[in-house]
Amino acid sequence: MQKEIRARLDSLPKTEASFVEPMECLSVSRLPEGPTWIWEIKLDGYRALAVKSRTGLTLFSRGKKTFNRQFAHIVDALADLPEGTVVDGELVALDDSGRPDLNLLQNFRAEASRIHYYIFDLLRWKDRDLTGLSLIERRGLLKSLVVIRDKRIRISDHVEATPGALLSAVQEQGLEGIVGKQKDSHYQPGKRSGAWIKYRVNRGQEFVIGGYFPGPHGFDSLIVG
Repeated sequence: MQKEIRARLDSLPKTEASFVEPMECLSVSRLPEGPTWIWEIKLDGYRALAVKSRTGLTLFSRGKKTFNRQFAHIVDALADLPEGTVVDGELVALDDSGRPDLNLLQNFRAEASRIHYYIFDLLRWKDRDLTGLSLIERRGLLKSLVVIRDKRIRISDHVEATPGALLSAVQEQGLEGIVGKQKDSHYQPGKRSGAWIKYRVNRGQEFVIGGYFPGPHGFDSLIVG
């Protein structure tokens, strides 16, 4: 098996590891059926790409800003990644019940032990470009090649189930939603092609109150953003 993996990697183009613009999910109101899809739990956190280059490891936000200072313990935990590697994933803070809690993460109130990095895709391996491979092949290589012993780093699992069954489980657990990905999809940097989709169970939105006008019953109007 290792010989097959090595031969497959050697056949791929070689390019120096650097930031890759994240592939995006398309929001949908209905979930497709069929065996061409795999499903993941939608993690409520910060999208982050880890890049291990000759100069060290950088944890990038989706907008190419560094997370190294805010999440230095995650950077240290990823030290085992070999040079020339890029992985895509999500920074998540877990509450007392083990559920993702974005509020903990946003306000930096979570203890370091609560914050984890879930890796769900492998884009470069020792400077070999994997983005042209199918998703299912990239995930196979991710599980075969990426070995990190720090418990704060986790490989995100996927399931091949009916979306209805998974959706019921997500609702029961009070989670945010599910993500669907086509098995044969290539990684398309910066694209929202529909090969990756997301369905939110909680359809509420967050707003920032910028001001208000008082009235006889409290306030007449709000300025939100």
